[in-house]
Amino acid sequence: MRNISKVAAGWWDYTTLDEEILQDAARLKTEDLLQLSRPGFAVKFYDTLESFFVAEALEYVHVWQRATESEPAGICGPIGPTEQLPLVARIVNDLEIDVRNGHFWGMDEWYMDGKEVPVTHPLSFARADLDMCFNRLDRRLRMADENLHFLRADNITEYSRSFDRVKCLILQGGQGETKHWAFNDPLKREGEYRDNPPSPNDYLSLSTRIVDLHPMTLIQNARTSGGGAVSGMPCQAITVGPVETWKAEKISIWHTGWHDNPFGLRLTSLMISKNIVDSSVPMSLMAGHPNVQFNYYRPGIGSCETEMH
Repeated sequence: MRNISKVAAGWWDYTTLDEEILQDAARLKTEDLLQLSRPGFAVKFYDTLESFFVAEALEYVHVWQRATESEPAGICGPIGPTEQLPLVARIVNDLEIDVRNGHFWGMDEWYMDGKEVPVTHPLSFARADLDMCFNRLDRRLRMADENLHFLRADNITEYSRSFDRVKCLILQGGQGETKHWAFNDPLKREGEYRDNPPSPNDYLSLSTRIVDLHPMTLIQNARTSGGGAVSGMPCQAITVGPVETWKAEKISIWHTGWHDNPFGLRLTSLMISKNIVDSSVPMSLMAGHPNVQFNYYRPGIGSCETEMH
């Protein structure tokens, strides 16, 4: 029998893993993370926030510079982190880089009352992308609106198919409290998954879809975006799936230490490095992707030592 979750008994999550894996992760020192690199999985450190966010912003620019009219290309990007987005616009505008053949996929969006939240909603991810980056781009240099693929309840199929028409060179993201990217949370502990979580293959078969959010994800987003008011957070979202993620040439995950904790930053690196795949830790499934890079802000890695504050 798998362990029952310590935080949400009706769900799968990392607390249901074997205790030995959890203890091994907690014991990792900061420098140990660098040693987890292997072919197909790279670990990189940045010592300052300036170097961290500039490097993250440059991924957008480098992807769009590779895009041509005959071979369009794009990046799938997150809301969290967001600090890179104004830097993207500044670099493109100041260097007058033509990005008209570039594409962008917003990787997720909140879902309420049977539809995506409108762009006027203060929590709208599309609004954040537009306000912080795309509406700041010089119109002479900017891609057309149809090259911006934002998720809506009525375009899920079209959104998914666009990954076959346009090459996604990088899927960029952060890592949440349930060790997820986008809103690929662990699933509920019910039905055929009552006694065991989905197999890696079952989880990887999931495409862009509407999802129920794990209680930890609700608490995390309430903390980071709503002052802790969990009752005001949507309980569902639309998210890019593993199917689309695996079509990306590279997966690039950026760890500031703000959205997940020191333990989580260690656990997923360990599992990917050692090819320990378990859908209760969705990020661990990236062990099967051929080109994954974890980027850490070194001062944000922290420690797992137990102490009273």
